[in-house]
Amino acid sequence: MTLPRVLLAHGFLSSFEMNWRDTGFADLLADVGRTVIPFDFPGHGTAAKPHDPEAYADLPEALDAAVPPGEVIDAVGFSMGAVQLLHLATRRPERFRRLVVSGVGENVFRAHDASHVADAIASGVEPDDDGTVKFFVQSSKIPGNDPLALAACMRRMHAALTEDDLGRLTFPVLVVLGDKDFAGPADRLVAALPDARLVTLRNTEHFATPRAFGFFDAALDFLAAGDEDGRP
Repeated sequence: MTLPRVLLAHGFLSSFEMNWRDTGFADLLADVGRTVIPFDFPGHGTAAKPHDPEAYADLPEALDAAVPPGEVIDAVGFSMGAVQLLHLATRRPERFRRLVVSGVGENVFRAHDASHVADAIASGVEPDDDGTVKFFVQSSKIPGNDPLALAACMRRMHAALTEDDLGRLTFPVLVVLGDKDFAGPADRLVAALPDARLVTLRNTEHFATPRAFGFFDAALDFLAAGDEDGRP
């Protein structure tokens, strides 16, 4: 049985190299014989970094363009990457065999206003009263990052999903969430997906998830499996 290639979708402020290569996950996939599709969202990593928010209006389309037409894939996403994979899957469910989403939960149902975060990233001013925003501002200054591009991306990436949207995803989905992750809980997300299971990582906060051994084990086991009805 030949398993499909695996598309890896990183989180905000990160990249394929930071989220998947530096953590070792891409190499673990290669070690078990899986072919990885490297991908950087616009504004991140090796991708173009425009400063116009309209350039980030359709991040799911950027994911779709990374895979040749007609190819069926497995995919793994973290945080922003997980949300955008879910959006793509609601449009193109036939593209997916299996999907792993991590660092997401209740937040996928909210189209919140992140303009204050984008403003902080663009200005480079770290707030004293918000640890998460402070982390975002600091991370936007990592060498290779472009704060103005990241701020533009932040202004356009928060479209919400509905239960009806997610109900169209009949392929198996694994949700991995830390018990200290601000994106949770994941109960509503799991309930909305027709074929989903949840793995909860104990004592794990949002940004620790991509490096957690529990995430590695759960994702690799899930991607190695076939469908319950015997399909590859």
